[in-house]
Amino acid sequence: MTAFPEIERIPFEGPQSKNPLAFRYYDPAEKVEGKSMRDHLRFSVVYWHTFRGQGADPFGPGTAARPWDDGSNSLENAQKRVRVAFEFIDKLGAPFYAFHDRDVAPEGESLAESNKNLDDVVKVLKEEQQRTGIQLLWGTANLFSNPRYMHGAATSPNSEAFAYAAAQVKKALEVTLELGGAGYTFWGGREGYQNLWNTDMRRELDNLARFLHIAVDYAKEIGFTGQFYIEPKPKEPTKHQYDSDAAACLNFLRQYDLLDHLKLNLETNHATLAGHTMQHEMDLAGAAGALGSIDANTGDMLLGWDTDQFPTDIYLTTQCMHTLLKYGGLKTGGVNFDAKVRRESFEPIDLFYAHIGGMDAFARGLKIAAAIRADGRLEGLLKDRYASWDSSLGAEIEAGKHSFASLEKIMLERGEVTPNRSGRQEMIENLINTYM
Repeated sequence: MTAFPEIERIPFEGPQSKNPLAFRYYDPAEKVEGKSMRDHLRFSVVYWHTFRGQGADPFGPGTAARPWDDGSNSLENAQKRVRVAFEFIDKLGAPFYAFHDRDVAPEGESLAESNKNLDDVVKVLKEEQQRTGIQLLWGTANLFSNPRYMHGAATSPNSEAFAYAAAQVKKALEVTLELGGAGYTFWGGREGYQNLWNTDMRRELDNLARFLHIAVDYAKEIGFTGQFYIEPKPKEPTKHQYDSDAAACLNFLRQYDLLDHLKLNLETNHATLAGHTMQHEMDLAGAAGALGSIDANTGDMLLGWDTDQFPTDIYLTTQCMHTLLKYGGLKTGGVNFDAKVRRESFEPIDLFYAHIGGMDAFARGLKIAAAIRADGRLEGLLKDRYASWDSSLGAEIEAGKHSFASLEKIMLERGEVTPNRSGRQEMIENLINTYM
C-alpha cells in the first residue's frame, strides 16, 4: 500500500517548469566544478520533523494530517512509518536520511525494552535501505525529551542520568554502525544551565568532555569509522548551552583534546539565534578544518526562537555553497533538511512542496557560487585587499621573521602607514547581485 499514491518520482523539468512537483534547478546528474549536484549537495531528509512532527506549538495541538499514522506509540505503527518514510524519500530522490533513536522506535518501560524496540525497527530500516539505496547520513540519540534528562545528560548533576545517556548512545552508535551510517551527531539539547548559582560549570564541562572521549573510545572498539559531529546551539531550551556557537564548540574541543575526533554540524537557525550568520559559522569552522555537515533551514528574523523553516532564500544558499566550495565541499556530511512545514501546511503533499523548494534553492545557490568562483572577480578583489601581505614586509611577518623591535624600527623609518585600498563593500554587494 502506498502512502502517496498521487505522487510519482519527482522529475527535473528545468527553470521554465510551472509544475510544483518538479525540480527547476536540482538536476542530480548535472556537473558543477567537475562533480555532480547529487554528490555536492548530499541531501538528507530528517526523520523527526518530516515523519514525527505533528504541527503542534505552545498554543495548540498538532494539525498535521498523516493518514498512515494511527497516532499510537506502538511498535507496529513505528515499523509502518518506516515504509512511508522511505517511499517519501525515494520519490523525492534524496540520497540520505537522519534520525534520533526515539524518532524511529518507541521508548519502552526499561532500557532493555527500548533497545529491543529499536532493534525491531532497525530490521525494517535495513530492509528499506537495501530496497531503495537510500543511506543513513548520521544517527543520534535523543538525550533531551525524557524527564530523566531535565537537568541535562552528559552534564547532569545526577550521575545515573549520565550513565543512562552513555548506555543510550552506546546502543545508538551500534545501530548507526549496523545501518552503515556515515556519521554520528551529538546535539546537547539540555547540556547547559538555567542558573549559575546552582551550577558547577567546570564539573559539567569536564563531564561533557569525558562523555565524548568515552564515545570516541567505544567507536574504536566496535569499528565505527564514521565522522563524529557536535552541533552548536546557543539557547532553547536552556538559557545558555555549552555548545552555543562554532567558536565555543571549537574552543571546547581544543581545550579537551577532542578536535581530532569531532567536526561541526552547523544549522542556520542556530547561527542566527547565536547572533551570527550561517556564512560566519561555516567560515569559522572551515578555517579550523572542522566544517563537517550542515542542517539546512532558516529562522524568521521577527521571531527569537527556533522556527526551523525550509530555506528558500537564494542569497543564503549561495553563501552556504560558496563557503562549502571554498573549503573543499562536503565529504561525510550533507545538506540535511532539519526543517518542518508550517502548522498551516497540514496536508501530506506539503512535505513534497517544502523539500522540493529547499533542494532547488540549494541547487541554485550551488550554481551561483560556482559561477562566482569561475568568474574570479570576487577573489581578485579579495586578493587586492590583502596585497600588502604578499609584499616583502607582509610576507616577512607571516614567515615569522619579525619581532616588535624590528617592526618598530621599520615604522620609525617610514613614519606613517600608507593608506590601504578601499574595502569596496558596496561594489562587492552590487557584484554579487549580478550573479543572482
